[in-house]
Amino acid sequence: MLTLSLLRHAKSSWADPQLDDHDRPLAKRGAKAIPLVAKYFRQEKLRPDLILCSDAMRTRATLALLLAELGAPTPRVIYDDNLYLAPPAVIRGVVTASASGGEPQHILVVGHNPGLHALALELVGHGERKLLAALAQEFPTGTLAVLNFQAAAWAEIEGSTGNLEHFTTPRRLSI
Repeated sequence: MLTLSLLRHAKSSWADPQLDDHDRPLAKRGAKAIPLVAKYFRQEKLRPDLILCSDAMRTRATLALLLAELGAPTPRVIYDDNLYLAPPAVIRGVVTASASGGEPQHILVVGHNPGLHALALELVGHGERKLLAALAQEFPTGTLAVLNFQAAAWAEIEGSTGNLEHFTTPRRLSI
């Protein structure tokens, strides 16, 4: 079984309107949200083998906060500029290409919308009705979706075959 976790970057700051989108940092609210997500990772035993992260400032900052909270051992991390604002097909291509040779069992992608949300919707086929309804509605900043697949290799994964095991947002975690 393979597991794909999709984490949208935390809330970013718009304080400097002159700053290029790629270089926007996290807002204070975003920096506070990621420890909640990291705690959820630990509670649910969701330690990835490989992390693929957009090279944007806000995704790198999100991942840095997550890794600081998760502790050792640190998974292998690949920063990929192709993941910046990537559509679903590009994200899937990066996952497949990065996994070849070692076939990690659990990959975490830290990226952006609308690509992550669209990919989750494309891949999901099963899951708890409440989680599926929540996924269908939104994918706000800091959201985590975890899908499991009955496949031996990442290249074998097809649309509508994933089982949505987890879906949460920072707002849900702070209640």
